[in-house]
Amino acid sequence: MADFARVATLSELPQDRGTRVEVDGEPILLVRDGMKVQALQATCPHAGAPLEQGAVCAGRLICPWHKANFRIQDGALCEPPALDALRRYPVRVEKGEVYVSARPLQAPADEPVGDDDRVFLVIGAGAAGTAAVTALRDNGFPGRVLLVGDEPSAPYDRTALSKFVLAGDMPPDEVPPLRPADWWARQRIERVVARVTHLDARARQATLADGRVLDYDAAFLASGGEAQPLEVPGHDLPGVHLLRSREQAAAILADVRPEGRAVVVGNGFIGLEAASALRKAGMAVHVVAPHGTPFAKQFGERLGRMFRALHEDNGVVFHSTEVAQVDGEDRVHGVTLKDGTRLAADLVVVGVGVKPATDFVEGVEKEKDGGLRLDDRLRAADGLWAGGDIARYPQDGQWLRVEHWRLAQQHGRLAAANMLGADQAFEAVPFFWTYHFGKRFEYLGHAEDWDEERIEGHLDQHRFIALLVKAGQVQAVVACQRERATARLLEALGEPLDVERAWHLVREAERE
Repeated sequence: MADFARVATLSELPQDRGTRVEVDGEPILLVRDGMKVQALQATCPHAGAPLEQGAVCAGRLICPWHKANFRIQDGALCEPPALDALRRYPVRVEKGEVYVSARPLQAPADEPVGDDDRVFLVIGAGAAGTAAVTALRDNGFPGRVLLVGDEPSAPYDRTALSKFVLAGDMPPDEVPPLRPADWWARQRIERVVARVTHLDARARQATLADGRVLDYDAAFLASGGEAQPLEVPGHDLPGVHLLRSREQAAAILADVRPEGRAVVVGNGFIGLEAASALRKAGMAVHVVAPHGTPFAKQFGERLGRMFRALHEDNGVVFHSTEVAQVDGEDRVHGVTLKDGTRLAADLVVVGVGVKPATDFVEGVEKEKDGGLRLDDRLRAADGLWAGGDIARYPQDGQWLRVEHWRLAQQHGRLAAANMLGADQAFEAVPFFWTYHFGKRFEYLGHAEDWDEERIEGHLDQHRFIALLVKAGQVQAVVACQRERATARLLEALGEPLDVERAWHLVREAERE
């Protein structure tokens, strides 16, 4: 029998957020739903965020940090980046008093059971692929599941590389795995460490670099993007690095020296996160990019200038030009810019974008950039679905290809359901976060263009919410240090959202 402790009165519990309590040393989140109360795990299983700082809306509990969300009725996972449900605890309400036990309810067995002779193939062992194989099992598929990826290690959280590994905050071999070590065998997921050299969508066959041929009944393609090299003389010198894998991050770290000099080519998200991390590691950092205002295309000039000022205040030097050549003999010792400037460099990090890794795919319509044109079910061909960086999919009258980690996971989960016959359209709202000098910035939605920016808060103090608005409707939101409000806004962006309603949600979320 569970031992119950009185923890609150029903009237004390708000309905728009959880309330954290502790029972026998166990942190538990109480979530009120009318006259009922649910007792759930108090921290997000993805990265340990305190869930009481999130929001409750539309029957879901939304994580404040990375916007995983869970069904409050039973703690079930609804949206990544978490890949597991929340633990549940026994709770009862008697005469307005809430009692909870610290002994968690037994979770359903998660091992696959049943017979199914189908073979499901997942190509790409990153965010989307791991989410897909997890969802296949969560949805009850008991057949063979093969996950093909060319990195020898089990899938890991690639977002940590530019944010934390380069700064020295996290050793490369401690980057969090996406699944526990024993999960793969328990779930009977067959990991195939290999590179796919040819995928024939019509024949439903994948050929590996070692000559093996894998036949499949249904497949999910999530091969991701290939980091583009710097196409100038000297680009292949030792000390010139791309950043896409744990091994590449380790190679960069090997060249990091306190008081050393780094040149970052590209002022996109990878480039500027790397610049922030290398400054923290003690290096002098110069950023070279043809457009002087970072993120102007994504966020607008005003917010872009804020990001540049943040970096400049922390010692980063910007150059609004391009690299003409990389200088050195046995290894890099500098770069020459097209305006004639010469920069000394002990290492160079190249972040000039990625190209969809789809050259090996046959029988699927491709875009000029290599992306795959999908239908709204994320289907590329009969028996083949796709997601992540390679996916161009229709939504709200636009064709989108969005290179976001969480969106890739959302693709994987929905594609898995559709592989099993769900036939659901992809309608999720994009979200990602970027990290610079200890500040976490969030981006909700996706704005191709907008006609005004509405900003509330202080850009110079990095505590604000900015609405990117077109014809009175919010297209996207950029924010910093306003996590509870962005949790509410993310949910609201699933439907048309006007400016007045958006600010109402912000005020509602942040009231004391």
